[in-house]
Amino acid sequence: MSSPTDRFRDVKALTFDVFGTAVDWRTTVTEALVHAAEHIQKADEFSSLPEDLQTNLKSLTRDSWGTFAQEWRNSYGSFIISFVPGETPWKDIDAHHRDSLLELLEKWHLSGIYSPDEVERLSKIWHFLAPWPDSSEGLHTLGKRFVVATLSNGNQSLLADLNEFGNLGFQRLISAEDFRAYKPNPATYLGACRGLGLEPREVAMVAAHLGDLAAARSHGLKTIYVERSREEDWGRDEERYREAKEWVDLWISQEEAGFIEVARRLGL
Repeated sequence: MSSPTDRFRDVKALTFDVFGTAVDWRTTVTEALVHAAEHIQKADEFSSLPEDLQTNLKSLTRDSWGTFAQEWRNSYGSFIISFVPGETPWKDIDAHHRDSLLELLEKWHLSGIYSPDEVERLSKIWHFLAPWPDSSEGLHTLGKRFVVATLSNGNQSLLADLNEFGNLGFQRLISAEDFRAYKPNPATYLGACRGLGLEPREVAMVAAHLGDLAAARSHGLKTIYVERSREEDWGRDEERYREAKEWVDLWISQEEAGFIEVARRLGL
């Protein structure tokens, strides 16, 4: 079996999924939701809210907000799957996060708890997600040999904020917004390669989601899988998960050091 350095000999750039792969959205978003709820309950105007609204908010625990955060993330998945380039009116991820937050607040019987400005600020928490502990160091190391770029469904301003906030070191920010299509649409993977001035075989996709990597692979990109806690949608007992073990070019387990281990395996 060939070594990682042999399999990636022609690779000149690494494109990275961001949400869940480079940054830990779950912890940051849950903490932001908890903090916002605690803040509003301490505000003078809280007592003027309808009693049922006060009761609903007070009943929510940290675990409740963790569930809310997961539903917020799930709505993103549903949104990108339903988006049809050229047919669906364009909406960026910032707009989706705001709209879906409003929908969730209504579903959870919390409509009116936050002002429009507060909803806007809370929806922008996705711009300031904490990176995984290995992300910054690993990306900076990988950047010594490869072009390291995002290939994310996040819009450009969101990616720029994440890159700066987390000192991630991405040298190029490539967004689905550039192509008016969302992964796993072919336009995103092939457009990223064209934008980098490279052939697909010269680019490796890095992600914590096998579905993303399967799509990238179908268009000729190499694949690097980095396991992250609670990120994989494919079940370990599923045949497609077992088959992925055969086609993923480099597999980094959750017990290893993420991007730092990717760099080590690639000889850096």
